[in-house]
Amino acid sequence: MTTTLITGANKGIGYETARQLLELGHVVYVGARDVERGEKAAAELGARFVQLDVTDDASVAKALATIEAEVGHLDVLVNNAGVLAAGTVDGPTALNAFDTNAVGVVRVTEAALPLLRKSENPNVVTISSSLGSFWAVTNPERPEYTLPLALYAASKAAATMLTVQYAKANPGIKFNAIEPGATATDMTAAFGIGRPVEDSAEVVVRFATLGQDGPTGTLQDETGELPW
Repeated sequence: MTTTLITGANKGIGYETARQLLELGHVVYVGARDVERGEKAAAELGARFVQLDVTDDASVAKALATIEAEVGHLDVLVNNAGVLAAGTVDGPTALNAFDTNAVGVVRVTEAALPLLRKSENPNVVTISSSLGSFWAVTNPERPEYTLPLALYAASKAAATMLTVQYAKANPGIKFNAIEPGATATDMTAAFGIGRPVEDSAEVVVRFATLGQDGPTGTLQDETGELPW
């Protein structure tokens, strides 16, 4: 039985990733801040629900304690929760962006590590972004070049670096950061861009189902490893 936790899974890429992994036979825990929305999503999917706010240490600890009590281990963690932090660039907005997109990865990963170490094939997938790649945002031929999302880009660069550092510190666990592709979700609605969520979730699922010999410590999209 492969047990998977997905943060921010009540909608968007997280929800669709849960649906696809359930089809593959995973036991999926839908993590969501809002209990009502999370329970509704889990019921629709046939998944399990845990209240999980990645910016709240107590919430994260309680969620992982629930999984430990019910299953006793965790095979796959998908760090999916994120905020775009578009518009105003100021201290409070920056703190929220980094708290969710980077520090949230630390909170959940640290809480999950003891359970991941009980797995035969532990795997952590962090939804990052090529907007956090110096190579991409300085390349006029890339769409990232024209997107003014300073706080999102910087916090996703941090998430990718955390991925590399966690991979180095935990050679028995795979850690990969993923650029899932521009996706039509609530987050990107203001930009009017994006492909169907199903397509991007397929990229996440591919990395959430890696074999024991899969890559680790990388930033990848569907075409392969990205420079950053």
